[in-house]
Amino acid sequence: MEIIINDTRVISDIQREFSSHFPFLKLEFFDTPHRENEALPKSKIFTTDKKLGSCRKKHNTGLLEILPQQKVRDLENSMWNNFGLSAQVFRKSGNLWIETSLTDSWTLEQQNREGYEMSDSKTRHKEDTPDLTDRDVWE
Repeated sequence: MEIIINDTRVISDIQREFSSHFPFLKLEFFDTPHRENEALPKSKIFTTDKKLGSCRKKHNTGLLEILPQQKVRDLENSMWNNFGLSAQVFRKSGNLWIETSLTDSWTLEQQNREGYEMSDSKTRHKEDTPDLTDRDVWE
């Protein structure tokens, strides 16, 4: 999959495109980069209505290629190095979204499969998928 990155795109659009390919994962964007195996506080997160131009350090336009076999850390590093976006992948676990900072070496496919397995049968169905912007259900 490819996602267009430019200053006029809104965070929620990027999240929706990403989650359409990985329904048990979501991307969140922060105002500071994180180090490997480090979680960031919710207070550092950008709201979903924010345009990318106001929350990134590099203002170039381009395509972000995302592959199922790509490691989480590689995706997050690519977003930072190429577009100045501090992103973190979260995985569905039951009714919670957990930050994948301790499993950044897993592929997106592995993370998504784990999210599927950790979710109950109700949240596995697309029509029952919770709102990705609901940050109050984070672990």
